[in-house]
Amino acid sequence: MPYIVYINQYGQHGTMGQGTPSPILTPALCRAARGMLDWTQSDLAEHSQVSRSTIRDYEGARHELHRPTAAQLLHALEEGGVIFIEVEGVGIALAERR
Repeated sequence: MPYIVYINQYGQHGTMGQGTPSPILTPALCRAARGMLDWTQSDLAEHSQVSRSTIRDYEGARHELHRPTAAQLLHALEEGGVIFIEVEGVGIALAERR
């Protein structure tokens, strides 16, 4: 059962809670983005304020991330210079901002 109900900008009711996993960040994309930045898991933990053990477990596909945690990781990787691009018919690709 949802624990918070909200109304979006269109006046539609929604629920807040765990919801679905991040549609963008997968364990493989997280590892690849760190590789592009030459960051260790500890580096990503420091930049994102997410524990290294959470990053290790996520990248090892031991568990999913909560949406706020995925958002923290995405923000840190994007601030570091990675761009996540959706390619129609292919999926999510990575690019490096220069």
